[in-house]
Amino acid sequence: MGHHTFDIDRADSLEDDSRYAYLSVDELLGLFDFEATDCVADLGSGTGFYTRSVATHVDSVLAIDIQPAMHAVFEEFGRPANVHRLTASVDRLPVGTDALPAAYSTMTYHEFVSDRALAELARVIEPGGRVAVADWSAEGVGERGPPLAERYDAATVAEHLAEHGFAIDRTRERRETLVVSARYEPSSA
Repeated sequence: MGHHTFDIDRADSLEDDSRYAYLSVDELLGLFDFEATDCVADLGSGTGFYTRSVATHVDSVLAIDIQPAMHAVFEEFGRPANVHRLTASVDRLPVGTDALPAAYSTMTYHEFVSDRALAELARVIEPGGRVAVADWSAEGVGERGPPLAERYDAATVAEHLAEHGFAIDRTRERRETLVVSARYEPSSA
C-alpha cells in the first residue's frame, strides 16, 4: 500500500464538519506536545481542514501534500499566514535533518506509508520529537473512508513506527478510526 492520493474532484468533501466525529481538533492537539513557537508538519494536508486549526496553536505549519491541486484548493478555503505549503511526498521531505519537533497525519497514513517514508520521517523529526497519526482503521466498520483492505490497525501503525526509532506513547482503536502517538528516540531503532 501507500502512495495513492485522494481524488481532487472530491476535495470539497474534505471540508465537511462531520469529520470531527472521527477526530476532533482537541484530540489531535492532545496527541503530541508542542510549544507555541514550534514548527510542525502536516503530512498530507489536503485542503487544510485540520491544518488551519493547528496553525492557531503553533508558530508555523508545513502543509505537505503531494498534489499541487490540493494546495490550490487549500488556498480557496483560506490559508493562514503561518502555514507554508510544500509539494512533496513523505518519502522525500524537503526539510533538514532533525528539523521538526512534531509532525502529524490525519487520515493520510494509509496513503503514504512505506519504509522509505517512515525512514524519512525519522530523519526530519528531532530526537524526542513527537509524531501523531490518526487514520481510518482496518478494525473499523467501513462506513466512511477508504476500503478496509487499504487500512491498517493501530497495532500495525505502532509497529511500523517502532521499527523506525519511535517509542510509542499511545495506541487506540475506535469505532472507525485509530490514533497513535510516539516520540522519536533514535537509540530505539
